[in-house]
Formats: sequence, C-alpha cells, structure tokens
Amino acid sequence: MRPVEESRFVLWYAIASLTPAAFLGAACLWGGIWPLLALLSVTGAVYFMDRLNRLPAITQSSGLWLCYLLAAAHVLVLWLGVLTLSADGTLDLTGKVMTFAALGLFLGQVSNSNAHELIHAKARWPRRLGALIFCTLGHGHHVSAHLHVHHVHAATDNDPNSARLGEGFWRFWLRAAPAEFMAGLRAETRRHQGKPLRHPYVIWMGGAAISLLLSYALAGMGGVLIHAALAAYAQWQLLLSDYVQHYGLRRTALPGGKTEPMGPQHSWNAPQWYSSAMMLNAPRHSDHHLRPARPFPALEVTPDTMPVLPRSLPVMASIALIPPIWHRIMDHRAARWQNAASGDLGSGR
Repeated sequence: MRPVEESRFVLWYAIASLTPAAFLGAACLWGGIWPLLALLSVTGAVYFMDRLNRLPAITQSSGLWLCYLLAAAHVLVLWLGVLTLSADGTLDLTGKVMTFAALGLFLGQVSNSNAHELIHAKARWPRRLGALIFCTLGHGHHVSAHLHVHHVHAATDNDPNSARLGEGFWRFWLRAAPAEFMAGLRAETRRHQGKPLRHPYVIWMGGAAISLLLSYALAGMGGVLIHAALAAYAQWQLLLSDYVQHYGLRRTALPGGKTEPMGPQHSWNAPQWYSSAMMLNAPRHSDHHLRPARPFPALEVTPDTMPVLPRSLPVMASIALIPPIWHRIMDHRAARWQNAASGDLGSGR
C-alpha cells in the first residue's frame, strides 16, 4: 500500500479518536451545547458509527504521528478540564456533569489506549511518553504490571488482570486493583535488585504527585480533587477493559508446571470498526498479545481462531457492570472456547 493510501486509512483513526478531544476543548472553553456533543462523541455516536459496519484496511503504517497528537490532546484536555470543572462561570452544573463524564470516558478509552500503544513501541522516547500519560492518571504502575506481569502471565492465575470464569466485575475490580500494583512492584523489585533509586515505582509515584501538584497550582484543592476523580475513573475503565478482554479464558497447564504459550484463543476481541478506531485497535486484543510490538493499524481479527465478543468493547463493558446479565451472555461462550482442545469449540460465538 502506498504511503498516501496508508495515511488516508489512518485518518479514520484520527477522526474517531481526536473528535472527542476537540468537542471537550470546546465544552471547556464555551459551554453551551458542547458538553452534550462531547458526551455523545464517546457514547451514542460511537454506537451509531459501529453499526455502519465499515472495515478500515489493515496497513503497515506505524501511526505514531497520531499517538503524538493524542498525547498532546491528552495533556491539553486533562488540565483544561481540571481548570474548567473546578471553577465557576463557563459551565453550569449540568454542563459540568456532562463534561466530567465525557472527559473521564476520553481518558479511560482513548488516552489509556494511546498510552498502551506507546509503551509497546520499539523506540525509547515513545515508551517514555506512554508512561508519562499513565503517570498523569496516577496509573504509572500499570506500565510495570502490564509489561512484566500481564504479557508474561496473561490468561493464568498469576496475572491479576485476567478474570476467572464466574468472577463478576465488581469482585474482580476489588481484587485486581491492589493486586496489579503489588504484582508490578514485585516484578520491578526483582529487576532492579540492589538499585533502589532506579526503581520505576519511584518514577510512577513521583509522576503522579507532580501531576497533582500541577493541578493544585492551576486550580487549588478543587483542581486536585477533580484530577484525582478523573484519574480514578480512567483507572477503573482500564481494569474494566482488562476484565472484558480476558474473561474466563485460561492457558492449559503443561507437564512440568509450565503453561502453554499465549495463543489467539486466550483473548476476547471486538472488530467493530469505529470503537476500535477510537481506541487504536485495542479491542483487537489477540493479535496484540501474539505480536505486542505490532503497530495498531496492522492488528487483525480472525474470528475462526480468536474469540469474538457479541458486541463492541464499550457495549460489553457496560454489560459487565451487571454481573447476572454478563454471566448469562458470556459464561457459555468462554466455556466453549476453553473446551476447544476437546473438540467442543464449534464457532465460538
């Protein structure tokens, strides 16, 4: 594919991911109808666009230019939101509620996905930029837990971010949030034994503290509280995404205590085009685990070999908040994929 064609296809990712940031900026600056449009841009509009069943082409473009733009947009809308939501004047209470919800969803679905893409980059500076984004959300430790625990132990009980069959989201969240922090800490402590000052958790905690101090300098304690609430909302969404994308799938134990290699059948995928574009193809999760360094425009979904969710990732994340409905929809699907080795897989859907 020629470079011009690649840029044209990556442009769809830019439209899907940057549009909410533009509406959020307008909401913070001018109020009016913009908070509603910002909220719709990450909710109803995404659902509608997914139903068009468009399929962006797979390209070999790195898409890094978009990642850099999204990183800049993240910084701008985060602190613009902190300023606006903690002050009187631009927005009334309804506008603030809608703007907070829209900004929290943008940080949780777009900024988290962008940071995730960056920390898997081959070059050092993109990786540092991704870590910085996570630090601004008080979630720098996710870098350690994701790279050194999740990608090593995903779909096993050794990974706190892989939900077990029958485990509801709320119970998973209470277990995984502290467990992820500790798992990353243990992994980094082993890697940096004897070098405490180089321990990444010093950076993760320091980065979060500096981010809050900046909010304090801009908007006082109100800004700190708004920032902390937005960060908690974004962290919660990241764990919700992990819950959905690995629910009930487990790698088989092999003789000698080892587990089978990570395969395409160990992650849930959602191929819907617009929500995937907005999240930089994070819902194409199996291919990412098989090839973590592969740029997001090149990720693929093959339904014959990869478990596919019955709805888009945002829709399934919403369903996961109601465990009885989630279990009714997902448990038999997860069990079917787990039984693949015995020939009981069928279509997996």
